[in-house]
Amino acid sequence: MGGRSVHCCDPLPFTKVDQFTNLFRRLHQRSYMSRHPSTTPRVLLAFAALLLATDLASAQTYWPGQNLDWERKSPEEAGFDPAKIQQAIEIAVAGESNSPRDLAFNHQMTFGREPHGEPVGPFTIRGPQTGVIVHKGYIIAEWGDPHKVDQTFSVSKSFLSTSVGLAYDRGMIADIHDLARPYVAPIVLEEGDGEPGDEAGRRPKLLFESEHNRKITWDDLLRQTSDWEGTLWGKPEWADRPDNDRTTWGTRARLEPGTMYEYNDTRVNLLALAATSVWRRPLPDVLREYVMDPIGASPTWRWHGYDNSWITLDGRRIQAVSGGGHWGGGMMLSAFDQARFGLLTMHKGNWDERQLISEEWINMATTPGDANQSYGFMNFSLNTGQRRYSNAPEYTWTHTGAGSNLIYVDPQNDLVIVCRWIRGGAFTDVVHAVLDAMGAVATNN
Repeated sequence: MGGRSVHCCDPLPFTKVDQFTNLFRRLHQRSYMSRHPSTTPRVLLAFAALLLATDLASAQTYWPGQNLDWERKSPEEAGFDPAKIQQAIEIAVAGESNSPRDLAFNHQMTFGREPHGEPVGPFTIRGPQTGVIVHKGYIIAEWGDPHKVDQTFSVSKSFLSTSVGLAYDRGMIADIHDLARPYVAPIVLEEGDGEPGDEAGRRPKLLFESEHNRKITWDDLLRQTSDWEGTLWGKPEWADRPDNDRTTWGTRARLEPGTMYEYNDTRVNLLALAATSVWRRPLPDVLREYVMDPIGASPTWRWHGYDNSWITLDGRRIQAVSGGGHWGGGMMLSAFDQARFGLLTMHKGNWDERQLISEEWINMATTPGDANQSYGFMNFSLNTGQRRYSNAPEYTWTHTGAGSNLIYVDPQNDLVIVCRWIRGGAFTDVVHAVLDAMGAVATNN
């Protein structure tokens, strides 16, 4: 955990060559490539393409103001075929999710049927199928109810990994390949929470103490490859999307951290708790101060935890938030605020010449992991090999959540598309239609 410079809050006035050289040097010094030599060609290719993609971003002259202060352009003014944009909207509306609008009821029909599946956080009554299309900072289309504050489910994970990135940028986490264990103090948890074999009762517990868990790094947590064993907020890790073979529940052998990708909300919530321990303050406060207020987000967003996810930290009772809505809670915000976050990640953490999140962090977040080539840090779903969106540029990503809630980020085309409460296949068709409307499809393959 050697020292390093902290560079999160200054603009980066480098040329593209300087940026590429500095990023390579930093990652090599931090042993990222030396520890993961198989990723080196992918890292170099991804960085080169993303740095080239920022040519358009650097030419961006319009940034939205605060909250409602956001300029519109008609599709025609923005250079899109208006009839094809209308077609994209019609595809989206026709592709609305067929799940109940009462998300608490929907939970009982789905994840609530799992072991330990009872809800412990709030749910909303969702709005209609909704969307926003942003090009070069301007809103060129909107439909549904983009002001409605709704659950965003696993898009919450992108806000969580960003909160970890903010700590990294400030030197609070020296290296993402550091073990998590030295960073997380004993935390008083309820009986049943903690690692297997912990003493019964409400007492301070260590979360990275078992033979397996002490090998887990921040990178493992961010990429969902930790295979952490234990229970948190009454939810054993084996109970989230449990194996069909019940004899394996809580008994299977652990896999080496970093070698297997498994989507698991108990482990996501573990990362949220670990980050809270590092920050020594609620993560919503961190996000508001360093991201949401600076990007002009509305005052309506909320980041919820669970009824039982309260801890005492420095003499204060604070709520550890949820990194998703699997059992309720998580981030709740409008489609407009989702679009602002998409713009921030598209511009590699820069907002109107303020570097809110380091470019280094966004580059790591959008680099595939060894265990899943289509996943970066949570929840950056990558278009590696154009497997996710065959007609989109490879160097795009989507902040993805159930519902579906999707923030499509396309640096090459200076484009952000938000869609909520849409079936996944329909969203792919929406992306294709929007790219077709700007004449981009032919040049992206």
